[in-house]
Amino acid sequence: MSESPVPHLALLVVDVQPTFLKALPDAESFLRRCALAVGVARLLGIPVFFTEQVPAKLGGTHPELLQAAGPDAVVVGKTAFSALAGDELTTALASQGINNLLICGLEGPVCVYQTAVDALRQEMGVTLLADAITARRPADQETCFAMLRSHGVTILPVESVFYAMVRNAQSPHFRAFTELVKQG
Repeated sequence: MSESPVPHLALLVVDVQPTFLKALPDAESFLRRCALAVGVARLLGIPVFFTEQVPAKLGGTHPELLQAAGPDAVVVGKTAFSALAGDELTTALASQGINNLLICGLEGPVCVYQTAVDALRQEMGVTLLADAITARRPADQETCFAMLRSHGVTILPVESVFYAMVRNAQSPHFRAFTELVKQG
């Protein structure tokens, strides 16, 4: 692991719990894209945070993602739809000096949307990893993405974001990165 290529940046994985995956279209592909984001974040030394919506009732984060994140990942339970509505995640991010978020997870028009809005209110930079966000109703997600884009949120695919960070085939991370891409 190395120091993050972008200071003050974290990956936030919102509510990727097996209970929710059952109701979503193309859940397997979505989960692979989230696992790619988590694996590359770990490779690049970007801190990973997970939220879980009412985990006592709905279960925890998908084990594949927790395994990909490694032991340093932070997991925060929540009841509000926005991951930033409570103090626990906000405090955890602040304690590490995080002011830029890469966000993936579900559901796009609900928890991801509200989290992005709250991050903007807190004057954080926000990038949504478009192919690692899903929704029961894709048209609703596109409407929310358009609104967020109009407020300065960057919305790009996982590989576009991380290739920009790796920058060069000569990077010491390039080989491991491309192996993760092949799996995702």
